[in-house]
Amino acid sequence: MKLLGVIAILIVMSVSLNAQTKNYLNESKEEYQRRMEWFTDSKYGMFIHFGLYSQLGGIYKGNESGRYAEWIQANQQIPKSDYIKLIDTWAPEKFNANKIVKLAKKAGMEYIVITTKHHEGFCLWDSDYTEYDIAGSPMKGRDFIKELSESCKKHKIRFGTYYSIIDWNHPSHDIPDSDAKEVTRKRWQNPRFNNGKKEEYVQYMKNQIKELIEKYDTDILWFDGDWASYWTTEDGNDLYQYIRELKPEIIINNRVSKREIFKKDFGTPEQFHPDGTLDYYWEACYTMNDSWGFKIKDTDWKRPEEVYEKLKDINKKGGNFLLNVGPDGNGEIPDASVDILLKVGKMLKR
Repeated sequence: MKLLGVIAILIVMSVSLNAQTKNYLNESKEEYQRRMEWFTDSKYGMFIHFGLYSQLGGIYKGNESGRYAEWIQANQQIPKSDYIKLIDTWAPEKFNANKIVKLAKKAGMEYIVITTKHHEGFCLWDSDYTEYDIAGSPMKGRDFIKELSESCKKHKIRFGTYYSIIDWNHPSHDIPDSDAKEVTRKRWQNPRFNNGKKEEYVQYMKNQIKELIEKYDTDILWFDGDWASYWTTEDGNDLYQYIRELKPEIIINNRVSKREIFKKDFGTPEQFHPDGTLDYYWEACYTMNDSWGFKIKDTDWKRPEEVYEKLKDINKKGGNFLLNVGPDGNGEIPDASVDILLKVGKMLKR
């Protein structure tokens, strides 16, 4: 009897060890398709770019230079010591998760992805691993990611979280101040690590990603910033495996690694989409005007008919369409975006 007991324990330990060391990069085709089923059925989603930059509306101290408002720190070479002060004036009190989710639902969208941390490093949730987050702003006591996650579940909308691999605020990153030599936007696009700090930063990322999964049960992790030269395919594979171990059914975009080579779980063409079908899952993301983040002087809005035709063409070719909105400094989606979304929603119903 004792021998049988020992054998049973060894079998359980062996099964447990195998489960822990499963290679999620090599899952079967059937497992992969089953995990991706809801995503391929959803077709149309809302992208939300929101952060400290939203209160600026693309203008800093009278300077309007730069295409994308969420890149304003890099576009205008704003030193970290100045940029971090924006946290003191960031007070989007009108951010209303229920209103946003209901709008997405009315527009015919079936999932939402929000920028929990863009390249600027500011976090829209109260993270245990930084003070550069919503709890360090005048919005202390609110948790926008929790509010949006709960509202999505209530209205049966899938919830996704964008997370940047690049972090201009983290002490591991070497970003020159405005008086440094050879200061260009490229230095922000491709920051360097301070000596010996990569391991520390990767652990920081993993800690925060674990928060997003365990606190908010995110269905998608949407990465960006994979172009950084310090981020390798090995780093991407390791992070992918780590995330799938935390939540095996989660869906991860290909920018977790190098997007040119890595296509799991889905490809992410940006501001364009292919001429035909592809041999992998994909999602095209587009802005509704010209900028991802709120830009007060950007009135180059797409016509509802144009958005509708893009959606139909993307879906016909087997892709999903992720259409962006950029809430303003008050936390509200611009009226022009709301109008376009509702008109497209009516077209879809017809």
